[in-house]
Amino acid sequence: MTRTLGIAVIGQAPRPDVAALYGAEAPSGTRILLRGCFDGLSDAEIAARAPLSPADALYTPLPDGREVKISKRAVADRAGETLAALRRDGADALVFNCTGAFPPIPGDAGVLFPSRVLNGLAAALLPQGRLGLMIPISEQAETLTEQRARDGVEVAVEVLTPSAGPAAAEEAARRLASRKPDLVAMDCMSYTPAIKRVVREIVRVPVLLAITATGRVLRELLD
Repeated sequence: MTRTLGIAVIGQAPRPDVAALYGAEAPSGTRILLRGCFDGLSDAEIAARAPLSPADALYTPLPDGREVKISKRAVADRAGETLAALRRDGADALVFNCTGAFPPIPGDAGVLFPSRVLNGLAAALLPQGRLGLMIPISEQAETLTEQRARDGVEVAVEVLTPSAGPAAAEEAARRLASRKPDLVAMDCMSYTPAIKRVVREIVRVPVLLAITATGRVLRELLD
């Protein structure tokens, strides 16, 4: 039986990069559907949904290649309808493609949130020590440090734009390596396996990539 995976992205669809990474992890023959929380919005309407504060800031690429900072609150306001549309399209499993922690969203029962996957893996693999956290924008540093720190675990944050080339990734990885993390979590769904390889080769500790970790959990749901 053909299964259908519905993916809600926080910006706009199409995102062939996202579809390809999930498709590589999903069982053979899985149908991939994407919808964006900002689908149908003009450039001006997206610009009007800029972050209200650093804690409200999210990063996303748009289909035309531009990278924007958007409001988490604005995403949450439109997320329920995005999930409902994916269900109407026949999705058997749903993922909300963002590592941010969101408040309850209408219709989010049974939806897989990558933040829970990434945080759960980090907690299981690093009961104590130093967690290296790669993030896409500096505005997120304080909030994510508070969210990811726990008793016995300190957080070392490094900013790396997901579209950065290998040289920038190497520089960020060296800065993070100097802080001697025991585990690295790449806290953005736009980081790629290629960036992960650069970071792992330099930091030389296990590295968790949010999108592939989430994809492997989804395979369990779809298989």
